[in-house]
Amino acid sequence: MTNTAETLKGCIFDIRRFSVHDGSGIRTVVFFKGCPLRCRWCQNPEGLEDFIKPVWLSGACINCGRCNGTVPAAEIEANKAMDACPAKAWVWNGKKMTVDEVFVELEKDKVFFAHNGGCTLSGGEPLAQGDFAIALLERIQQEGIHTAIETSLFAPPELVDKAAERSDQIFPDCKLIDPAWHAEVTGKTNEIILYNLDRLLLGKHAHKAIVRIPLVPGFTGDNENIIVIADYIHARNLNTPVELLNYNPLAASKYPYGDLQGNEIAHCMPYSAEQMERFRTLVRERGIRCIESV
Repeated sequence: MTNTAETLKGCIFDIRRFSVHDGSGIRTVVFFKGCPLRCRWCQNPEGLEDFIKPVWLSGACINCGRCNGTVPAAEIEANKAMDACPAKAWVWNGKKMTVDEVFVELEKDKVFFAHNGGCTLSGGEPLAQGDFAIALLERIQQEGIHTAIETSLFAPPELVDKAAERSDQIFPDCKLIDPAWHAEVTGKTNEIILYNLDRLLLGKHAHKAIVRIPLVPGFTGDNENIIVIADYIHARNLNTPVELLNYNPLAASKYPYGDLQGNEIAHCMPYSAEQMERFRTLVRERGIRCIESV
């Protein structure tokens, strides 16, 4: 059977309301599971895997002894085990949803969308579920709601084109320019990412783009990396703004959800306001507008 918007199902790990950091106005953000990259500082490790599994929330556990920290793998038995947990410490780390099911949740926030708000697709990597992401963007646009997407751009160019066409705002990450270092710390080379970024910044949807640089101590947060990225953008489109994202230390606490260890970022701290302003100055000195995050 051919997949249509009615039969497609996406793997979603969260729908977060009242966000002011993921596009204009007040946003509702849909978080997609699955990502082709394995960034050693990943802020959403619960979104790395493209499948749903039961996870144990250690902070919620009351040590009643009923499960001994394990839950059956089979879905039916896992559901029974979860129902038996008095503290609800076992949960599924995602949900399969149709486009209409996601939209029902988004529509609950439509009062905010009328005031420059809208819906943002994030992850994980939304373009890792390309057909579903495009179908959802189309559904949201049909209702006249502002759309945005946050993406690593590690995706086929034709898919990036479709997403750009159906988005009012695009937030591509540019983590690193150096290909060897990018491969070492994300698990993938950045060839396709930079190719897609070039096409975006030089194409008809360039006005929608705000390039984000995530600043992670020991990985991306240094003067040289920021200068190289700013020069790269300058050479392609002077009108493209840049947003520097300060490191969020809460990410390390999420690592019990995923397969990666959070030890590499466990002791990382956010940059000070003064350091962030120095980073922004480096961008502005290269003729690029730098947006200050809320």
